[in-house]
Amino acid sequence: MSEAARSHLQRWGASFRKGTDFDSWGQLVEAIDEYQILARHLQKEAQTQPNNSEFTEDQKKILAKIATCLELRSAALQSTPSQEEFKLEDLKKLEPILKNILTYNKEFPFNIQPVPPRKILAPGEEEDLEFEEDDDEGGAGAGSPDTFPARVPGANEGTLLPRLPSEPGMTLLTIKIEKIGLKDAGQCIDPYITVSVKDLNGIDLTPVQDTPVASRKEDTYIHFNVDIEIQKHVEKLTKGAAIFFEFKHYKPKKRFTSTKCFAFMEMDEIKPGPMVIELYKKPTDFKRKKLQLLTKKPLYLHLHQTLHKE
Repeated sequence: MSEAARSHLQRWGASFRKGTDFDSWGQLVEAIDEYQILARHLQKEAQTQPNNSEFTEDQKKILAKIATCLELRSAALQSTPSQEEFKLEDLKKLEPILKNILTYNKEFPFNIQPVPPRKILAPGEEEDLEFEEDDDEGGAGAGSPDTFPARVPGANEGTLLPRLPSEPGMTLLTIKIEKIGLKDAGQCIDPYITVSVKDLNGIDLTPVQDTPVASRKEDTYIHFNVDIEIQKHVEKLTKGAAIFFEFKHYKPKKRFTSTKCFAFMEMDEIKPGPMVIELYKKPTDFKRKKLQLLTKKPLYLHLHQTLHKE
């Protein structure tokens, strides 16, 4: 075993145990963080070119499957329990496989398909790549088309959900995302916004929704004009919750979708009418502890809120 492979396995093993320990102790936020970070690292290794990897193609397939299982367990911890969820005891069966992956030659214990190949970045890596962005996409500027061809099947439609049924005395919220102001709006390919509602610990309170890919840009603005139906009555949102808007776009030279910036609104900002909110630098800080403005320029996310009450 090479020194590099040994180092990888030791680090991954420690991270795996840390995650399952947090999970068994009921420290779910910490467990989710650990699982997601490890999943990204394993997925990244699984997508490494053969001449740059310490592992064989078969071993990388197993790493990808373990990454998928980590994502499944992470998702299970963020949703209401169901019979189909991926359980902690199932996940623990994978620790010896990860530890002994160089000699493992049995069938994988679960019928899991690895997630489709895509570039997944470990935390912090996106920040390093951001400085290359202007060089990367300099070819798309003032002369680029106003429509953006989708890179992912179904991306044009998004994953928006219908409004919930009304309940007497309860309020539903519709947020129209009108436009976002960015200095390099013309360089953004396949731009869309991911909307999520998180509690103070960054845990999802409602299903995450993606807007369709934007179809129009104008000067420093990308226009969406799309309604987001928040999937929980306003009165049922926990104290300290916030609604997050992550602006994402496709980088063709690196062949992955990147988060460029994010914005959020808190519960005391829920009121009918137009509003503009500031944009912050990535990575998205769902706990809202280390916020850094994207720019000093007057560029914002423009929204319009509508409240529905029976």
